[in-house]
Amino acid sequence: MSNKEIKLAKYAGFCYGVKRAVETAKKIKIENPDKNVYVFGELIHNTDVIHELEELGIKTLYEIPDRVQNSICIVRSHGASPDVISKLKLAGFEIHDLTCLDVKKVQQKAMELVKDGYYLVIVGKAEHPEVIAIKAHAEQFGEKILVSNDTSELKKYEEELKQNKKIGIVVQTTQRLETLNKVIEYLTSISKELKIYNTICLSTTYRQNEAKELAKENDLVLVVGSKKSANTTHLAEILCKISKTIHIENADELSNYKEIIDTAEKIAVTAGASTPDNIIDDVINYIKGGQ
Repeated sequence: MSNKEIKLAKYAGFCYGVKRAVETAKKIKIENPDKNVYVFGELIHNTDVIHELEELGIKTLYEIPDRVQNSICIVRSHGASPDVISKLKLAGFEIHDLTCLDVKKVQQKAMELVKDGYYLVIVGKAEHPEVIAIKAHAEQFGEKILVSNDTSELKKYEEELKQNKKIGIVVQTTQRLETLNKVIEYLTSISKELKIYNTICLSTTYRQNEAKELAKENDLVLVVGSKKSANTTHLAEILCKISKTIHIENADELSNYKEIIDTAEKIAVTAGASTPDNIIDDVINYIKGGQ
């Protein structure tokens, strides 16, 4: 395997928002050794990173306790609803908000649209924590809100949408541009006024565009990152239409694809925004024969 040509994407691994969240969470614990430090929900979608944080004493919280003392709770990079933040404060937590700044911009745009009387369409996955938080922020100012990343699903609400003179769009930061464009095309055909905020973050755009070019130039693309990570799964979905693509969480899974890897001469490696460098390095070392 050592003679293979291996190309690592420039935009692979931690984006600014994830790097900021992980580094700041560690700093908070170091600066507060005598306090309990929690994150409400997984800080980022990467099991290895979550385990590392747990070893440092930063625990993941899934339910809000009635009362705590001497405790810090971190709002994760995906954000949280105003109700959750309020309940955490009432429980006695000191709050540190590490919501990605790009996600905060989406929350702000969503609130502005609803305040201005637009029927809000959030292009994204309804069950994703980022989208849940965006929707919750917007719901403070109105109820006309839909979440969808599928035009066939939106068509179920066509009559309701047509009754509104103004429709506004925001997008989950890690969504595919192709998905947004399909929603825009459909809504343009039924709306009188359409206001669009393309809130896909630049990191996602750069990562996807670069990976597409790499897929065209290589026999095989390895996408490294959590199966729960939206931006990673979208990356794999895009690339599999261009080249042979394998989505793995870490190097441990590569033995399952030994034959495919052995037969590929040119391999590109990219990774999701929540994948740390050491996991990417392990994958490259495996391909090089250094496992």
